[in-house]
This record gives sequence, structure tokens and C-alpha cells, in this order.
Amino acid sequence: MMTRFFLFLLIFFLFCPGHLFAAHGISIDGKVSYPEGFDHFAYVNPAAPKGGSLTLHDLGGFDKMNPFTLKGNAPYGLDSLIFETLAVPSLDEPFAEYGLIAKDIELAEDKMSVTYTLDERARFSDGSPVTVEDVAYSLKTLKSDQAHPFYQIYLQDIKEAEILDARRIRFHFQRTNRELHLIASQLPVLSRAFYAQHPFDATGSEAAMKPPVGSGPYIVADVNPGKSITYRRNPDYWAVDHPTRKGMFNFDRITVKYFKDQIVSVEAFKAGEFDFMAVNIAKQWERDLIGRHFASGSLVKKVYPHRNNAGMQGFVFNTRRPLFRDRLVRKALGLALDFEWINTTLFFGQYTRSDSYFSNSTLAAKGLPEGRELQLLEPFRDQLPPEVFTAPLRPPATDPPSSLRANLREAKELLAQAGWEVRDSVLRNRQGDPFSFEILLVSPSFERVMAPYVKNLQKLGIQASYRTIDAALFTDRIKNFDFDMVVNVFGQSQSPGNEQRDYWHSGAADRLGSRNLAGISDPVVDSLVDEIIYAETQDELTAACRALDRVLWYGYYVVPNWYMAGWRLAYSSRLRQPAVLPHYYSPNQLLMTWWDTTAASGR
Repeated sequence: MMTRFFLFLLIFFLFCPGHLFAAHGISIDGKVSYPEGFDHFAYVNPAAPKGGSLTLHDLGGFDKMNPFTLKGNAPYGLDSLIFETLAVPSLDEPFAEYGLIAKDIELAEDKMSVTYTLDERARFSDGSPVTVEDVAYSLKTLKSDQAHPFYQIYLQDIKEAEILDARRIRFHFQRTNRELHLIASQLPVLSRAFYAQHPFDATGSEAAMKPPVGSGPYIVADVNPGKSITYRRNPDYWAVDHPTRKGMFNFDRITVKYFKDQIVSVEAFKAGEFDFMAVNIAKQWERDLIGRHFASGSLVKKVYPHRNNAGMQGFVFNTRRPLFRDRLVRKALGLALDFEWINTTLFFGQYTRSDSYFSNSTLAAKGLPEGRELQLLEPFRDQLPPEVFTAPLRPPATDPPSSLRANLREAKELLAQAGWEVRDSVLRNRQGDPFSFEILLVSPSFERVMAPYVKNLQKLGIQASYRTIDAALFTDRIKNFDFDMVVNVFGQSQSPGNEQRDYWHSGAADRLGSRNLAGISDPVVDSLVDEIIYAETQDELTAACRALDRVLWYGYYVVPNWYMAGWRLAYSSRLRQPAVLPHYYSPNQLLMTWWDTTAASGR
């Protein structure tokens, strides 16, 4: 009898191949590092004591308690501490995820659907079980106009949800996409019951500030609107011993304090008002984070290496403005940035110049296009600048034999070709209008970087200015594309995909809240974004990324900035961390593996 049963199973899986075996973890190529039944990630300490407290900081303020909507600002940590996803990433693999709310993940053989079996232990903080109805509600809501446009773009290839039974739900896809099952697994799971009582897109101070119910390791304990928020570790957290959570989220209380700007926050950190900060300003790292607390060892600063794709940081042109619609104009303004002088004089030589939209990764375009990369570009040769095919990606430099004078001379020629000439010391177009624009900043520390850049632009007759505004106002203006130029980071994962639509696709160019800050609307870019999203192999993905890299680079949508292949972290010495570092991580992800040495061990 038993033999016939196993024979039946063998025949079933051989001749009924509609779905692959369910798996505890998934990746793009089907290979994962951690086996089924693994105990914990390698980069955590499973014996880390629970307890103690952590105080963090953020800039600006907050006026809502829903991180998934467009209007307003949610407090730091709400999305990652309160809400959970079907699966979570491994930080030591390029692109792999392991089931959390979903204990099994089953990708269809034709890759047109994925089936999730929910963990029967999963609970929201109010004690109610996480159900397939909650998952279906989450997908429907985040794809709707109620949610931030990012989710509508990111999840658009997920067609619908089908509830199979009390524990299983299937997502059907619009078309094949080798990473779509991973994207689907990143879906934040919302409590349908909570949002039935408290509208998802609630407005008004009282309704918008209602603390949400989630399934995550923390609950909201105290809120001082716009000034601070405190999270308390949920003593009944359902996944405290889950292999993807063991050794993590060790602090009993996490408080986030809000400050006006980065300069004020540095002084507050040195005074002991909070415990941890990631430093992105070289001067602060070298000259400001010093003093008796660092000398005594009560405060520590250390650079933590990583293997992250650095993406692109740059001064972004808003091409929705007529002033910046001409590619030659944008190229000219890029020639006015003297990175070498800035890096030596202001940055203490800490940075590397960005030379790709996928800096610090194998996805960056190198040399001239060839092979599949060239095949992707060739059909658009007549629509692309010749440099895409003839010139390697190389930012302007002032190292000898180059010089700023030569760069500005070239910039002047480009501006003349675009119809701009200097009259009465002012660069003007044929109608006599001056070339004038504003650079919007959120941190006053960046003003010292902008000052020499603006001075170089003045040599071209350009009337550029810069202004630092309040963080909340800055966020609102960015959402509404209300700027001429802004500093932005386009972060990239090890395996770019659907998020590229939000960065570069014409469908996001006029969608408020999108990350297409440059306003790029180019059918060639659209086509290459699709090539990235629907690549079926790593070679195809790499070729598509490199092709897009060239087109974006020679579109001159940003003035490329710089990056550093490490995180500069300063923290209280009472914080400890595991012996093993992950490879691909953010400072906040790393911090959630740390613990307070003054804490009494306990659950």
C-alpha cells in the first residue's frame, strides 16, 4: 500500500508539473544558502540578550501613522518595526528571500503565479491571526489609488489574488518576470479588520495619527506628534524564535527623536541624546565627531564595509522645466562640477566619483558596448547620442592634463550650440531671458558643496542659487516635482527590477510621488527598463542594466556625485554587534542585529 502511495506521488510530480515544490526560501536562480529548518542567519547572534533601550534620531517631523500613503510624513521605523512581509531578504545573499508570514512559497512552473501557505502562528499585535483575507486585502489596497504611487508601479504585474483555502493564497501574474515572485513576497501584510474601522487613507490629525496594528516585533507605545515616537517590543511577538528573526530586534524600547537639521543632530548625539547615527557628511566624520566622549570610548565611530550596489547620487535636473530640456545644456552644467577639488578640500579624499548608475557593481557599463548589450542598443542607434556607442562612461575630471578651465570652455561652447550666450556678464537665450535656477537642499551641510559649484556656474554667466528648507516642506516639494535641481540618491539592489519603472519610466514621469525626479520620458529608456524587468537570466539582466546605464549617462539627467563602499557609523559603546557582518545591508538593517549590553537577558 505504501509503495503504491509513493508511486502515485512520483507519477503526480512527473506528469502534473503545474507547480514546483513548495520552498522555505526563494531566489532568482532557485538557489538559496540556508537549508530548510535553518536556525538563524549567519550575521546575527542568536544568544543576544533581549532588553534595554535604543534612542535614534530623524530629521523634520511626522504627521501620520500610515507609511503606505502619499500625503504626509510617517515616523521613522513604522514600516519595518510594525509591519511585516510574506518573506524577508537574506542580507548575505545578492537576492534571496525566506518565508516569514508565508512558511511555504510555491512558484508555478510557468512562472505565472506564486502560491503562499501562511504560517499558522502568525498574529497581529492585537492577537488576531494573519489570514489569507488580510493578504488579499493588502494586495488590493496597495495597488489602489489609496496607496503611494510607488506600490502601484512596483506591484503592477501582479494581476490578482486567489484564495485557495484557509491557509493558502495564490497571486496570478500579468506576464513572466523572473523576480516577480520575490517582489510579490515583499508585500506588506495589513490588518483588514483594523482598516475597516480606521480608513486606510484617513486624513485629519486624529484619524491619521491612530497607531496601526501590525504583525511586527514592535508596537507603538507613545507618540509626541512631530517630535518623537516610542516603540515597545511586543512581549507576545509571534516570530520571536523564527529563523529569520532570531537574534534580531533585541531592544525593549526604541525611541526616535526629531531634529531640525543634521548639524543640530550631531551636537545632540555628542551630548548623549541618542545612541546611533549613520554619517553621510565627510566633514562631520573627520572634524565634528570628536571630543571627550570619543576619547573616553563611550562613543565609537567606525567604517563598516559593504558590497552594496551604490547606484547613483547626483544633482538632478528637473527636465519638466524648459530650462533643462536640452541635453547639451545639462551636459554643460555637469562640466562645472570640480569633484577633485571638492573631494580633496572638503571631503578629506574619502569618496570615489560615481561613474555609473550602478556604481560599485558588476552591472555598471564598462568600455564600449558589445555582445548582447550592443544588440539591445542597436535598434535605437538613430535615436541615441553617438557617445552611447563610441565613448566609455567617464565623468568630467580636473586632474592633469584636464583642468576646470578647459571644462568650462567646453561648457561655454555647448551652451552656445543650445542658443545661450553671455551678454552683460549674464548668460541669456535669444529672447534675452537669463539662465537662472535654484538648487533645493534639505541639509545646510550641503551648502559648502554647492558654493564652489555655483561659483563655477557664475563663470559661465549662470545665475544659480541654493536654498535649504525644512525637511517636511522639502519632502512635499519633491513629491510634487516642485524644484529646478535637487540632490538625490537613486539606490540600487544587487538585482534591479520593477523599481526601475519608478526611477526612469515615462509612466512615472508625471505621477506625483514617483522617484522619476528627472522627469525622464523616453521610449528608449522605457524599452530598456522592460528588458531589465523581464530578463530571464543573469547575463540578460547585466546586459540590459549596462545598456540602460549608457543611455541614462549620455542623457545627462544628473550631475554625477560620489559614493563610498562603506557605512560610517557612530554609536554608544554600550551597543554590541554580532561577530559576522552581512554583505548587502543598510545601517538600519545592521542595527536591528545589535543589542544593549546593559540589558538583562530575557525573552
